[in-house]
Amino acid sequence: MRKYFIQTYGCQMNLHESEKLAGMLESLGYEFVSQPEEANLIIYVTCCIRENAEQKVYGHLGALKPYKVANPDVIVAVGGCMTQQSGAAEKLHKTFPFVDIIFGTHNLCEFERLLKEKQGRKKALIEIIEDNRERECIPMRRNSYPNAWVNIIYGCNNFCTYCIVPYVRGRERSRRIEDIVAEVKSLVQEGYKEVTLLGQNVNSYGNDVKGEEGYGDFADLLNAIGKEVKGDYRLRFMSSHPKDLSERLVQAIVANPNVCHSIHLPLQSGSTSVLKQMNRRYTREDYLAKVALIKKYMPDCSISTDVMVGFPGETDADYEDTLSLMKEVDFASAFMFVYSPREGTPAAKREDQIPAEISKSRIMRMVAEQNERTALHSKSYEGKTVEILCEDYDEKKNLYLGRDEYGRMGYFSSQENLIGKFVKIKVGKTVGISLYGEIVEVR
Repeated sequence: MRKYFIQTYGCQMNLHESEKLAGMLESLGYEFVSQPEEANLIIYVTCCIRENAEQKVYGHLGALKPYKVANPDVIVAVGGCMTQQSGAAEKLHKTFPFVDIIFGTHNLCEFERLLKEKQGRKKALIEIIEDNRERECIPMRRNSYPNAWVNIIYGCNNFCTYCIVPYVRGRERSRRIEDIVAEVKSLVQEGYKEVTLLGQNVNSYGNDVKGEEGYGDFADLLNAIGKEVKGDYRLRFMSSHPKDLSERLVQAIVANPNVCHSIHLPLQSGSTSVLKQMNRRYTREDYLAKVALIKKYMPDCSISTDVMVGFPGETDADYEDTLSLMKEVDFASAFMFVYSPREGTPAAKREDQIPAEISKSRIMRMVAEQNERTALHSKSYEGKTVEILCEDYDEKKNLYLGRDEYGRMGYFSSQENLIGKFVKIKVGKTVGISLYGEIVEVR
């Protein structure tokens, strides 16, 4: 039997690309296995957004070496963002010469060809291309029911000074509206209950093809999906760049009832000075104006964010600006992290890097303050009845789980499998970001 194993690191985009690889392999007769030691084809889809993501890959490859030595016919492949970085493929090959195939983000859909070319070849096959033209891999092996991801735009044009993504994902390339609508419609017809539209910056959808037939902006896309795709499902999207969030887009969210009133709006910093150095192209005041715009049309909207601590040159005053903005906005939740230098980015070359002990102190205080706010948001659910899309079963807790429209995770007990069902629960207690309740209704 041909058996494959895929380990994925990083964002939803990488997870979705792993689904494309899985679909390709299963069309070739491969069977998925859950452990690398059971496979004769092992693939790592990598991330390079932060240093620890790369270190995890190196650690797993090092641990895999004895298995590869004992089973030389096993093929080991590494792809994704990490390998697309300049010089990274060569470094990987030198460090781990037993890796058979090294490919990048732009030739993922060529993996079948690479696999065939590797057959009977002793030397490693390394292919990293710079051509980032849109390529679609069909079929896919989706493994996230009742949720599904749909790419709407690839690449990024923003070039934030700390970020490696534009260098490894290429420039923005939007898909045609009719193709996206058809994919979403097919998923809903297959029974998927939640579809997330993916892009490094979904708000800039269509900017690269303005005026061309078959395209539009992100508001046009949401309106097209709302018009053409009927059914009992939720529509989400991520991520949004604040500079491209428009009133027209917010109006489109309100106009289409399937679109969740939940927006992930990365802040990164609450200091206008730091934002300028990051090349974020908005100010503190601009960000607050976007939040006010969202709240004007959707007072119930749940806003989550990303926040970075320790960007080069960040002063105590800059840090306090970020804390005060987080308090003012009162984010429902936040992903907070310490800046990690990425080779090849402008910020990594700066000499005013923040000492690790200062960054650690800042992130700990920030996390503590935000966790209090997040817990209060959860606390407001107590005694209320909310609708959860049941997504999975937690064996340790012996409870089913899923999110409400606003992204809050809810847990509940059930004697029957309710994955894929919308379940109303009455919330009895909350712990941190989580809700715990009893079933009131299932549909």
